[in-house]
Amino acid sequence: MKIMLKVENLKKHFPVRKGILRTSRGNVYAVDGVSLSVDRGETLGIVGESGCGKTTLGRTILNLYKPSSGSVSFEGNVISSMTPKELHPYRRNLQMIFQDPFDSLNPRHTVGYILEEPFIIHGLGNKHERTESVINLLNIVGLQRDSLERFPHEFSGGQRQRIGIARAIALNPKMIVCDEPVSALDVSIQSQILNLLMDLQNNLKLTYIFISHDLTVVRHVSDRVAVMYLGRIVETAGADEIYRAPIHPYTKALISAIPEPVPAISDKRIILKGNVPSPVNPPAGCYFHPRCPAARDICREEYPELKNYGKGDTEHLASCHFAEG
Repeated sequence: MKIMLKVENLKKHFPVRKGILRTSRGNVYAVDGVSLSVDRGETLGIVGESGCGKTTLGRTILNLYKPSSGSVSFEGNVISSMTPKELHPYRRNLQMIFQDPFDSLNPRHTVGYILEEPFIIHGLGNKHERTESVINLLNIVGLQRDSLERFPHEFSGGQRQRIGIARAIALNPKMIVCDEPVSALDVSIQSQILNLLMDLQNNLKLTYIFISHDLTVVRHVSDRVAVMYLGRIVETAGADEIYRAPIHPYTKALISAIPEPVPAISDKRIILKGNVPSPVNPPAGCYFHPRCPAARDICREEYPELKNYGKGDTEHLASCHFAEG
């Protein structure tokens, strides 16, 4: 497979400002040195606890947040250092589906205008052609033509997310970042939206970065999974591989917390002690060592490199001093 997206040592730090003069008193290390790649046509799942930097990573990849350092390359072109004008042509191919469909849709505009706006911004088609394109988008995501003149508040949560998906695919993009697209929906609706996303991927040849805290959902939709902790990737592998044989202690704890249909095996759950350290003042050494049941002296002093522990051609990366036992 050809690599579509490549991220190298990406960082996004937000200044912490206090006082009347709003002077900087430090930084929030939201994304702190992430490297990854996404192949054409695959789905890369990104998982981790709330606050680990998943959403910030997705928005920084799309240049909605300007990176503090590092680079993002799309089809061989470095987009992270581009000006808004230089980036404009790439916006057609890089889209995002947001977590809350209500907040991401302008309540003052009709659905027809919301879906027509991408075509207007990029100067595509006349009024009649744009209207036909919008009607086609509604059909693709399972909404009726009479939705054109209605406003976002007149739809259910699942219908609003369908509108958000229609907007994301309007310009026939190559890659979509899905930021927890089903977490705000009822369980009965989640499967419908997931099936829609998978159908669109097959029909439109899409590439996804799928962000979620729900490991069951991520396993269902992903080809590979990257686990984030406190702004860094701690493990990456194929979806089946990472669930079958996790290496990093944090990944093991996350997977052990997945509800099992057989109560008898619930005693295998790993309970992590303590809270996630502050991203303003991350601990020295391995960021996970304050909560790791297997932490040793070196873990408190030195951050472990991300190494490949896969067998043969299988890539299984993990950032742990004692990944091999």
